[in-house]
Amino acid sequence: MTRVIVGMSGGVDSAVTTYLLKRAGYDVIGTTLRIWESADGQESRCCEIDDARHTAWKLGIQYYALNSISDFERYITKPFMDCYIAGKTPNPCVFCNRHVKWEKMLYFAGVMGADYIATGHYASVIKLPNGRFTVRKARHAEKDQTYMLYRLSQEQLAATLMPLGDYTKEQVRNIAREAGLSVAEKADSQEICFVTDGNYADFIKNNAKVPIPPSGNFVTEDGMVLGTHKGIINYTVGQRKGLGLPLGYPAYVKEIVPATNEVVISMEDSLYSREIICGDLNFLSIDGLLPGEKLRCIVKIRYHHKGEPAEIEMQEDGHLRIVFDTPVRAATPGQSAVFYGDEDYVIGGGIIEKTS
Repeated sequence: MTRVIVGMSGGVDSAVTTYLLKRAGYDVIGTTLRIWESADGQESRCCEIDDARHTAWKLGIQYYALNSISDFERYITKPFMDCYIAGKTPNPCVFCNRHVKWEKMLYFAGVMGADYIATGHYASVIKLPNGRFTVRKARHAEKDQTYMLYRLSQEQLAATLMPLGDYTKEQVRNIAREAGLSVAEKADSQEICFVTDGNYADFIKNNAKVPIPPSGNFVTEDGMVLGTHKGIINYTVGQRKGLGLPLGYPAYVKEIVPATNEVVISMEDSLYSREIICGDLNFLSIDGLLPGEKLRCIVKIRYHHKGEPAEIEMQEDGHLRIVFDTPVRAATPGQSAVFYGDEDYVIGGGIIEKTS
């Protein structure tokens, strides 16, 4: 029997992944990574061990909880806080997948003599004719999670199974009900997994080990002071709510400038950009691009962005320039831009550094 390690979060998706693989004849071992715990003992939504253990017991498989708290602090929570303090908006999940979840599960797979690891992501791992591995969008676009997977390495993808790529969420819940799994009706997590109340600014204030930027000025694009902000960690590009500026017209955050501790305010039409520069690149379907080489693709600039046609071009300095056919709204430094090919597979992606 082929042995597989399944990452079990305690939710319905990973539970059904476990069930489907066992039903298909795999020797399944479940594991949950304990990645974060608050001062009052509250766990991350990605590591609800009691629910995961109960599912494993119900399915009759071995189950282990693995401690990954130090790795999570090193690769996720500290960079997350540093990013906000630097005036950017981070993507913690894309880095957690590569540097914490996949690394730990593959290590455990080696210890247990397993051939594969598996997750409950709505995506499919495919091997292209050029021999490279990538991820393809889920058949049902509303649940597609490929945006969060673009940073995985070739070695990681080659050893990964994702059985849910062709299922809808309701089909997954129906399978869980038929299998008698107690998590069948469990709600999906909507927030950052380690910010359980959704207030990321409070999380930073309570956990950062470096000074937090103080209050400063809201300014217009030409530098006129409009009022006082609460500190740059409380804002992100495109934000409208919670500004507290009685201007008499809808106002939005256009830019955060940590050097002057200012938050630039504009009208909505100023949020649109035609060009984006990305760094910290990772390619899946291709080895990469040479300086000056261009490629047509669809680019998503945030998880819920539908994607827009664009041309990407590698720069001499190793950054990637993206030129959209139609300007995109609120491209945000710190977030990821992910590139898709014609057949809904991921070409690669990178971190947004600036817009024009």
